[in-house]
Amino acid sequence: MARVAGVDIPNNKIVEIGLTYIFGIGRSTARKILEVTNISPIKRVGDLTEQEIADIRQYLDSSVKVEGDLRKEIGLNIKRLIEINCYRGHRHRNNLPCRGQKTRSNARTRRGLAGKRGIKKK
Repeated sequence: MARVAGVDIPNNKIVEIGLTYIFGIGRSTARKILEVTNISPIKRVGDLTEQEIADIRQYLDSSVKVEGDLRKEIGLNIKRLIEINCYRGHRHRNNLPCRGQKTRSNARTRRGLAGKRGIKKK
């Protein structure tokens, strides 16, 4: 297993897919990384040389914000929205969707389990 940015990437995955295991890297960013470092996108992670892994690490350290730094930045952005009392901050504070979704019939993931319904026993 190759260890990049504190994440173990499985050896049997294609490099492009394996890089998406790192928080903050999707398919398009993975393609860009492989293009800049001149690594074949169809290569498996287990087939990478130490130099290629070092190139990926060096590129990630220099130009892409991933894992802990990215999580910290996102958390600070949400805290800022809450502190300035904007609409999105209120929605984050109340654990409601903040991007315009309806909540009357959906949003179960964000709002939590439905309360008990039915006839009350006396």
